[in-house]
Amino acid sequence: MGLFDGASPDTDEGSTAEVARLLGLPVVLVVDARKVARSVAATVLGFQRFDPRLRIVGVVLNGIGSARHLDYCRGPIERATGIPVIGHLPRRDDLQLPERHLGLVPEVEGPVAGEFFARLATQVEASVDLDLLLRVAEAPDPPAVPPRLFPPEPVPAHALIAVARDRAFSFYYEDALDLLAAWGAEVVPVSPLADAVLPKGCSALYLGGGFPELYARELSENAPFLHAVREAAAAGLPIYGECGGLMYLGREIVDAGGTAHSMAGLLPLRTSMEGARLHLGYRRVRALADGPVLAEGEEARGHEFHYSRLDVLEEAPAAYEVLDQPGRLEGFRAGSVWASYVHLHLAHSPYMAPRFVATAARHRRRE
Repeated sequence: MGLFDGASPDTDEGSTAEVARLLGLPVVLVVDARKVARSVAATVLGFQRFDPRLRIVGVVLNGIGSARHLDYCRGPIERATGIPVIGHLPRRDDLQLPERHLGLVPEVEGPVAGEFFARLATQVEASVDLDLLLRVAEAPDPPAVPPRLFPPEPVPAHALIAVARDRAFSFYYEDALDLLAAWGAEVVPVSPLADAVLPKGCSALYLGGGFPELYARELSENAPFLHAVREAAAAGLPIYGECGGLMYLGREIVDAGGTAHSMAGLLPLRTSMEGARLHLGYRRVRALADGPVLAEGEEARGHEFHYSRLDVLEEAPAAYEVLDQPGRLEGFRAGSVWASYVHLHLAHSPYMAPRFVATAARHRRRE
């Protein structure tokens, strides 16, 4: 996504530009210069004029092929805009991160990211004026904002929320987990790939996004953990799944080769990588019943980003209505299990994180 891309085609809402504007932060623009020269100046000038409220203080050029190419880009940019080109990155095959159907390969899958960033750091030191970068990017103190999301003082832990974290599940907003901890959750990682049981004293399970389709066989073969999740659901444990978590809570995942792998079976759905297409974008949803993070009628914003196809095997109550796609229902709920393709951000509302913790705490008290 670019500087101005966000939740709306008509405003900067939800974009990096909005964040920079609200916080009064300077912007360093990274521009792809492959296959262009002087034309890149028009691109930078367009960004500069598109929203004059932003302070674009420097440019880094990506994909420079030679010293001559750099000269053909730098001069026109600086003359047309007055913005300094503070450095560049050359074309180098070893500065390409491996990708897959949803983007970059996560760091949890191996040391690829560490090796990449070591090479990148060496290159940046050689071709970017870091002293100039620090000078032009100096930011003012952030504006004073009254506390809204976090409690005045951290709440003592009174609920244990197990969070699925391994190679199959790694897509989380870290500040959302910080919010849960601040409101009194002991956030404990658990691995659906490797663990046999839920943590002792577990009072809720949070299954986030990731790539369960790549580890469907291993997830299916970990029968003890699947059994533990089913038993916990039968006992009323609050279970909240997002995207990959939704897939895990269904009956089966069909991998790209067409092989079906049994999952938890708590929701009447099958997800498949066959014939799948990309679903991407911000979502506004309204809860259709009381759930772990939203009460009935409450609204929240989130993000949908997946390649899998979903087949509904039996009728089941939906979790949300999608407000920016009229008529569309999203997600499923069954007893204490609540799951959807939408990744909600718990910072959208000051009530979401404390509600999740309170839901978990109520289950703990009932035990």
